[in-house]
Amino acid sequence: MKIVACNSNLPLAEAVATELRVPLCNVTVRRFADMEVFVEIHENVRGEDVFVIQSTCSPTNDNLMELLIMLDALRRASARRITAVMPYFGYARQDRKSGSRTPISAKLVANILVEAGANRILTMDLHAMQIQGFFDIPVDNLYAAPLFTRDIMARHAERPVMIVSPDVGGVVRARQLAQRLNTDLAIIDKRRERAGVSEVMNVIGDVRGRYCVLVDDIVDSGGSLCNAAQAVIDQGAEAVEAYVTHGVLTGQAVQRVGDSPLKMLTLTDSIAATPAVIGARNIRQISTANLLSRAMRAVADESSVSSLFD
Repeated sequence: MKIVACNSNLPLAEAVATELRVPLCNVTVRRFADMEVFVEIHENVRGEDVFVIQSTCSPTNDNLMELLIMLDALRRASARRITAVMPYFGYARQDRKSGSRTPISAKLVANILVEAGANRILTMDLHAMQIQGFFDIPVDNLYAAPLFTRDIMARHAERPVMIVSPDVGGVVRARQLAQRLNTDLAIIDKRRERAGVSEVMNVIGDVRGRYCVLVDDIVDSGGSLCNAAQAVIDQGAEAVEAYVTHGVLTGQAVQRVGDSPLKMLTLTDSIAATPAVIGARNIRQISTANLLSRAMRAVADESSVSSLFD
């Protein structure tokens, strides 16, 4: 197998390569003066099983173009199979027509990835499970729940926690984690007036005196998460922290989290930490390198990926 890293998350790609004991493929990914992407592969990949690691996070369009051009270069270099390893799948939130004359951008991105040369997709905690059906190639969707379960059990071994879903749409995800931890579940009932703005309406479940853990797949502006944290505190929770797979954290999100009641926000490294995240007092990251490397090895060996979550 060959591992190729684009520029969006080099630390994660290097950690995965270390886990697999496979050196990163010698490639060049750079920009022309007008910012066009240029890719060059400096070693033979003919007949190889190639994995391209690239999160399509901010700058989303630049990172997506890097991935597409790398896929095209590998296809033209006669790689046997090309797997796009996308720890964070950008455009996943545009998975349906949300109004008249609006796009389904997740489907468009799926089409482009396949056309560029991807034979398989490996991603983590897709925002909407139906996106797997947008592809006519195999899609392996990994889950951060096992990582979160181990981390919560290690950090709160002597304290029973209560899992909280920050909205109704995330109940399935939160319930799965609550079942793994054999603990209770609460739900935040909220109304979203427009994109990026939410109003917490009610807390379904008794959180009084409980140590609450909010669970979500994406934190972007941080408004919904911080409002949910404040809601459970207002309902008498002892304390609250959060576990979120993808830390998009745009605008003033890091400051908003810092000013919130959240004791800690735990993210995965699916998106590389910015200096603001690294310097935040109540934000930390846990590594997905072992999970991704095991899944990549399973794909290369034609063994079960789903067994990783049993």
